Amino acid sequence: MGLGCLLLACLLFVLPAQATADNAIKWYSHDEGLVLGKIKGKKLYIHFWATWCTYCKKMEQDTFQDAAVIAYLNANFIPIKVNTDRERQTAALYSIRPIPDNWFLASNGERISNQPGYIQPEMMIKILEYIHTDSYLDTSFNKFLQSRK
Repeated sequence: MGLGCLLLACLLFVLPAQATADNAIKWYSHDEGLVLGKIKGKKLYIHFWATWCTYCKKMEQDTFQDAAVIAYLNANFIPIKVNTDRERQTAALYSIRPIPDNWFLASNGERISNQPGYIQPEMMIKILEYIHTDSYLDTSFNKFLQSRK
């Protein structure tokens, strides 16, 4: 009976922690994300932002709190966040000017595309699906959107 109680107690501590983890995007640093992309064979999503940026805050509050965006990013991409004020060299590698800026890379780090500016949750899901399914290789984004109607 003691072991059963111990297992139950462990589950009570683990399950809420797991539920919390599933309700947020698991962000990685740039270098860590590049390595994980190669190891896991997943595409990378990089979000360039700054604390003073109004639209970055809006993406944080709206887009990155959306359950569908969280689930899709965590399942299908290695999400990376880069603060352009603190990580100037990394931002310079991508020639980041206006922020927010959103980049999509292949698992080997090869650049696929970028989308500058604020992206609302519904559009973010469509962009993520377009990139994840490799539709960008042979279909324009507009044709991809039309095929999803």
